[in-house]
Amino acid sequence: MSYIQSLHHIIIRTKHSKKVLPNEHSEELYRYITGYIKNKKSFLYRINGMPDHIHILVGIHSTISLADFVKELKTSANPWIKSSGKFPQFTSWGAKYGAFTIRYQEKDSLIEYIKNQREHHKTESFEEEYRRLIEENGIVIDEQYFLRD
Repeated sequence: MSYIQSLHHIIIRTKHSKKVLPNEHSEELYRYITGYIKNKKSFLYRINGMPDHIHILVGIHSTISLADFVKELKTSANPWIKSSGKFPQFTSWGAKYGAFTIRYQEKDSLIEYIKNQREHHKTESFEEEYRRLIEENGIVIDEQYFLRD
């Protein structure tokens, strides 16, 4: 038997980081995404976000690649978002995403971080947060591609 623990902090944003996911309907979107994650035999630890982006802490099933997981999540959510009538200005997700592996021991502090998104973004913009998270994970940002769709 194989023993695998693969936790990922995934950040997906709306196209051009437009604020088109109103907070008053976000729980419905999160329930949809939760269903997608369960159908992929993966485990959601926490989801939350803002009108222009979503943070997901997930344990992805070992048979699914990270790239496929995110691509299929965005592809699956697109028609639901558009047909729900709750997000009339939503056109699509941004082409890129952020995904960072975390140690299991860091899980609880990241859950709290994701839980407190609305409070956190009173003092830090999405662009500042995204840049900080990328750099904290040891990734050099190529400015010509940063937040480009």
